[in-house]
Amino acid sequence: MSPLSSPAAVHAADLVVFGGTGDLSMRKLIPALYHSDRDGRLAPETRVIAMSRGGLTDADFRGKVDAEVRDQVPVDDPAVWQRFLGRLHHVSVDVGGPSGNPDKSGWAELSKQLAGHEQRDRVFYLASPPMTFGPFCRELHEAGLVTPQSRVVLEKPLGRDLPSAQRINDEVGAIFDERQIFRIDHYLGKETVQNLLVLRFANAFLEPIWNSLWIDHVQITVAETVGTPGRRGYYDQAGALRDMVQNHLLQLLTLTAMEPPARNDREAIRDEKVKVLQALRPIQEGSEVDRFTVRGQYTGASNAPESGAAGPMVGYLDEPASTPPTEDSKRVETFTAIRAEIKNWRWAGVPFYLRTGKRMPRRVSEIVVQFKDVPHSIYPGGSPNRLVLRLQPEEGIELHIMAKEPGAGETTLKPVPLSLSFGETFTARVPEAYERLLTDVLAGNPTLFMRRDEVEAAWRWIDPILAAWESSPEPPEPYPAGTAGPAGAHELLGRSGRAWHEEA
Repeated sequence: MSPLSSPAAVHAADLVVFGGTGDLSMRKLIPALYHSDRDGRLAPETRVIAMSRGGLTDADFRGKVDAEVRDQVPVDDPAVWQRFLGRLHHVSVDVGGPSGNPDKSGWAELSKQLAGHEQRDRVFYLASPPMTFGPFCRELHEAGLVTPQSRVVLEKPLGRDLPSAQRINDEVGAIFDERQIFRIDHYLGKETVQNLLVLRFANAFLEPIWNSLWIDHVQITVAETVGTPGRRGYYDQAGALRDMVQNHLLQLLTLTAMEPPARNDREAIRDEKVKVLQALRPIQEGSEVDRFTVRGQYTGASNAPESGAAGPMVGYLDEPASTPPTEDSKRVETFTAIRAEIKNWRWAGVPFYLRTGKRMPRRVSEIVVQFKDVPHSIYPGGSPNRLVLRLQPEEGIELHIMAKEPGAGETTLKPVPLSLSFGETFTARVPEAYERLLTDVLAGNPTLFMRRDEVEAAWRWIDPILAAWESSPEPPEPYPAGTAGPAGAHELLGRSGRAWHEEA
């Protein structure tokens, strides 16, 4: 079976979710597991055990899921829903304990739940802050719960920089072998991302032009219309560079730029991704950071109709939060744009522009491959071809070509898209990213997950940018909420006569 093909069914497993009543679990993981159950991809004996501080019984947890999740998913067969609820269990645990010491009672209860099922696959999903990854893994080991069939899933962010990422990897790696560790990035579960590999490596016409001879530049954008209400405490510690670029955007870059693997093999694909990260030209502290990176922070706006806002929008420092903003809050970037370069034979001289931001005019995640103009145009008014791979909100692929407008008389050119909409083309339901990735975890397929060397290579490239920003006396450049980022982001491309996709 191809590593990129999810199996129709998997072995019986116990899936233990730390942070099992949290936002990620209730919005993404539980719905994804229900869809897998509904489509017959969960073995009858598979159980889901939520771990949290909630003090809930099994019945309490099932009632919570029934109240909060049922409206998010299509419950067209009540019997299937009841079957799914029957898979759910809850165990209360506090890794810190009331006095900073681990509370062993929760681990004893989990041991009881798992007793007698040692031959089942065990998946420990850590939907919790990264500082808990090491302690949770140690407790699992000390409780004797880690078996040869066990796997552990680590949510992002994996650390704040290279040293902290290495520390987490060391702590988890002391308990689990690398083959058992699944570092998840949900962007890799999106259909368009997987289709990027198929588009490149299963179609002969693209490979000859997928290089610096024919491609002018690449843009990777993840833009959000939402701000950070209620999340400023987290964002003060993370910022857009750590939260989005180090993982999501660099993952998309590696898949766009990687060499064709010798085989469709679990490790061959990941090997090629690591090579891309290792070939990224370092952006050195000082003038290079100023020239090749932009950071911004959104401010209040009285009206931003292009973003769909009905009225005024507050700035980052005025977002509702449990604590007031600090001096550090003023230095947090909610937007970043970077010009990256890959120093290898295929991509030498081709800039990759990475951009992400909060409170942007539109919600979109896309990869734009801008081809060079024809060597000699005999028609006026032409523009270069462009390939757009859209990850959200509507997944699809567009190839923009030049065509003649109908009519007699002078030839008039118009750019038109050849469009593939997944929703319109395929009758099958497009699964959510977490649905695909959870299926792969349960099947033990690591292809779409990050290896240790991959995570650490990404941090090695990011760290000098972080260091330069943190030492700079200049704050992030302001931009009004609902606009397309600060002026510096447009200058980043404008200096070379280029423009962002929506402005071109």
